[in-house]
Formats: sequence, structure tokens, C-alpha cells
Amino acid sequence: MNKTRLLRDLGQSLWLDNITRGMLDDGSLRKNIQEFSLTGLTSNPTIFDEAIGNSDAYDAGIREKARAGKSGEGLFMELALEDLRRAADEFRPMFDATDGFDGWVSMEVSPLLAQDTAGTIAAARQIHEQAGRPNLFVKIPGTPEGVPAIEEAIFDGIPINVTLLFSREQYLAAAEAYLRGIERRIAARRDPRVASVASLFVSRWDKAIADKAPPELRNKLGLAIGQRTYRAYRELLDSPRWRTLAGANARPQRLLWASTGTKDPQASDTLYVEGLAAPDTINTMPEKTLRAYADHGELRGALAPDGGDAEEMLARFAKAGIDVDALALQLQHEGAQSFVKSWRELLKRIADSSSALAGTGAGKSAA
Repeated sequence: MNKTRLLRDLGQSLWLDNITRGMLDDGSLRKNIQEFSLTGLTSNPTIFDEAIGNSDAYDAGIREKARAGKSGEGLFMELALEDLRRAADEFRPMFDATDGFDGWVSMEVSPLLAQDTAGTIAAARQIHEQAGRPNLFVKIPGTPEGVPAIEEAIFDGIPINVTLLFSREQYLAAAEAYLRGIERRIAARRDPRVASVASLFVSRWDKAIADKAPPELRNKLGLAIGQRTYRAYRELLDSPRWRTLAGANARPQRLLWASTGTKDPQASDTLYVEGLAAPDTINTMPEKTLRAYADHGELRGALAPDGGDAEEMLARFAKAGIDVDALALQLQHEGAQSFVKSWRELLKRIADSSSALAGTGAGKSAA
């Protein structure tokens, strides 16, 4: 049996953390869905920057839109949503078969809005309307300014993927926003079935302390944070508050493991897949990691609902001088800035391509 199928049988959804126009054009996305039991896909500004920069597949679209007067974020949004609509359609059978539980794709609001609550709400509404697909999540960062935007978007009925979460506390803030949005919908006699996922970034923890942690603790912090957060997730799903909402037909905000490609070349390339196997979760991973797990990964059992030895492990990190609370804030800030950098590079790339292509019929190779 395909090893990725074993994770599905455990109750974990596998999503691809990548999208390119090429994989849509040549059918490789559909092939990967079939081969690896994929049930969803995520994107971010870095992924689109690399996709557009490494291929001439977008040239015709850029040229056409530039000639029509499109530019900047508006042009990019149209390009990205063209890809994501096609991907959403590939996953639509899964979405329909699971009544909206699986089969999702995700599109990020502009990272420039990470500290702008009102701007984020407006952007989420625009993306949701412009996408025109029921199985598209709008990604909103779980920053302090993003949390009220998450609540408002959920109240508006917009499916939300909360991104850039790095700790249990940040996850709980996002979960609270989701719960408040659903409670407000119930009070307003609206349908409480609004989907959401909360994305906890994992591997960046270990990369951040690679030169600070004792050798015996190397590559163990991300998994410990994941275990701690998983316990909070299970406790929330067992809480009277959630059971009341579930009784009103609300759907749980699922925990999603993000940044699960191994950064340390000396560590196992399936480290964060094997270590985060857990029911009622999602693992979104780069294609390289997905293929590595399918080839030689092992299912070593599921995460313990009580977090296992997470607190003991985190105490060891504290003793070694690692302040996980301060580091969580730092990682969220750095993550937001990294997406801003990719976003600006992406818009510059599109502007340069628009200028070069607007008056020609040539692709990158002749531009």
C-alpha cells in the first residue's frame, strides 16, 4: 500500500505546498492527487514568485493583462486565481464527496496588510468574491492585527486558512477568533458551517536555533511545539464550548502542519511527516518531502492527544537558554517579513515582465 495512504487511513489529510501553471498544464497535479492521495493544496507569495520566475508559462497571461491596463497586485491576483481556480476544480470531486471537509486550495491576502485589520478584511472579501470557488481558503496571518480580521471574515462566511502561527498561544488566539465568528453567526441565525484551518509552522523553529541548541536537542524543538499545540487542539475539541457549537452543526477548525520540509541536510527528510502523524490534522508539504515519505517514510504511530513528552522536552530547551515565547514572536515577525520580501520581488518581476512583454509576442527566451 502507498505509504501516504496510511496517513490518510490514520485520519490525516495530505496537501501539496506548491502550485505552478506547468503542473496544471501537463497534468502532473492530477497525477500526484491520484498517486499520493492528495486532498488539497496551499500557496504563498514565495511559491508564486518562484513559479512565475522559473517559467515562461505565465508570459502570455502577463502580456495580455498588461495590454489591457492591468498592473501590480491586480494583475498578479488575476494570474494567481487563474491557477487556483483550476486547482480547485481538480480537488472539487474530493470537496463534494467529503461535504467540504477536504478538497481545498488557498490564496493569501497581500502580506503588506499583516498589520492592517481593516485592509485585511476588505482583501479577504475581494479574494473570496473574485475567486468564485467554494473550496478556496483565503489565507490571513495570525498576527495580532490579523486575529480580529479572522473573526470578521468567518462571521462573513469566508473560509479562512490562518497562516504564520508558531506557538500554542498563537494557535489559541486564532482558534478563539474562529469560535467567536461562528458564535456570532449562530446568534445572527446564519449557517455556522464555515470552514477554517489553522496553520502551525514547524521546521523554522529548528532552523532558528540550529547553532544554539545542544547537539542532543537538535531538530527536536519544532516537533515539541507541534505536540504542545496538538494537545491544546484536542482539548479545545473536547471542550463544552466546542461541543455546543458542534451541536449547532458547526465544523471544527482543523490544525494544519506547515513548513514541514526538513531544513537540516543532516536530518531525516521525512522528520516532520513522521513526527506529526495525527488524526484530524492536515500536513501540507513540498513535493520533494511528499515523494520522500512515499518512498521511504514510516508510520511510527500517532501523536499522543496529551502532547506526550512535549513539556519535558520544552523544559530542556528552557534550561539550555531557549526562550520559546520570545522566539515564537520573532518567528512570526520574520515570517511576515519574508512574505513581504517575496511579495515585493514578485510584483517587481511582474512589472518587469509586463514592460518587456507588453509590446511583443515573445516569451522569456526571446525577451
